[in-house]
Amino acid sequence: MSHKRIPKRKAAMTVGGVVALGAAAILLPHANASQDGAPDAAAAAPKTLKAGDASDLASQLAGLLGDAFAGSYYDGDDKQLVVNVVPGDDNNVIVQAKKAGAAVREVDNSMTELEAGARTLKSEATIPGTSWAVDPRTNKILVTADSTVTGDKWNRLESTVESLGSGMATIKKSTGTFRTFASGGDAIFSGGARCSLGFNVTAGDGSPAFLTAGHCAVAAEQWSDAQGGQPIATVDQAVFPGEGDFALVRYDDPATVAPSEVNLGDQTLPVSRAAEATVGQEVFRMGSTTGLADGQVLGLNATVNYPEGTVTGLIQTNVCAEPGDSGGSMFTRDGLAVGLTSGGSGDCTSGGETFFQPVTTALAAVGATLGDAGAVGEEAEGQEIGGEEAGAGGQAGAGAGAGAGDAADQGVQDGSGPAGTH
Repeated sequence: MSHKRIPKRKAAMTVGGVVALGAAAILLPHANASQDGAPDAAAAAPKTLKAGDASDLASQLAGLLGDAFAGSYYDGDDKQLVVNVVPGDDNNVIVQAKKAGAAVREVDNSMTELEAGARTLKSEATIPGTSWAVDPRTNKILVTADSTVTGDKWNRLESTVESLGSGMATIKKSTGTFRTFASGGDAIFSGGARCSLGFNVTAGDGSPAFLTAGHCAVAAEQWSDAQGGQPIATVDQAVFPGEGDFALVRYDDPATVAPSEVNLGDQTLPVSRAAEATVGQEVFRMGSTTGLADGQVLGLNATVNYPEGTVTGLIQTNVCAEPGDSGGSMFTRDGLAVGLTSGGSGDCTSGGETFFQPVTTALAAVGATLGDAGAVGEEAEGQEIGGEEAGAGGQAGAGAGAGAGDAADQGVQDGSGPAGTH
């Protein structure tokens, strides 16, 4: 059958003007020098960049600078990419980074040292309720412990952090509990559980499918778009726990209409392609429980120790989420797909930490594609996600499901239902 959208709830959204992200690549400029050999002042000035373009430039600089590269982040106020550099005896790396258009900051901890610290945490302090990720803004490892990490567990974590040496890591205490955000009630259903659809994709054989959280898919094989309804999609591949939290779910009907877009209730945002996250980047999340929420990326390649097991390679953010939002889409206002909701602590009243599976990694692992890999379509122009309205959680079912496709829309209920956390 061909599945058509029948929206049941409307998400908070503001219509305004937004310019679609151009498809032009960021290229490292050739070095410009004055006649006396000094770097040209204009070439050394940091470029004004969009977050997506900053991510592209960061990837190029990571390869260009080699061991001197110590991470990067996006300064949203100045719209610049800030690159951490460990110069050593070679001042040329700083010159190269500046000529490429980045704002350069000299730091003490190299990526090699920070990654070694993360490996120590993995071997010595893999404790349920903990997480860690490199924070390029502080040039340290940010270690977070939830409310269950007490007594001997806390002492073990604290001593492991101290063993890394001064200036290598900091510990943050979270008031909530790390958990995967799956529950019973709306959006996409299997038995008494619900999750959220992330992004519609095309599987390797050309058939329609969607991405969602792996912890949803390992708990149930078939999913419906209505509570108690007939299954419309079947799990093809799933990873959780381990190196990610993602799944590819194929629509049972190969004629299913599965557009590349995020459904915001009263309108849709076309999704052009997947993109890497950048620390400091503004992002939005759509989920079947709390609707639209916004925040910032805080860390990359995060390790999270859930009760079910350890998951690596996640994106850490301060975007809120609640049970039922699992698998939902994280994206930019320009229509770039960034992440799938995994889990975290807190809620959309008190806030908290939330972790996301990178979409780029999930697509590569399952062999699927998203969008047309081009510029955002004409329909995107004139739309703007309202930052003031974003985060208006608590409106159960707002947004008719998590996001990208028709599968979530028809089954939106009132957010109630049997409680079933995976």
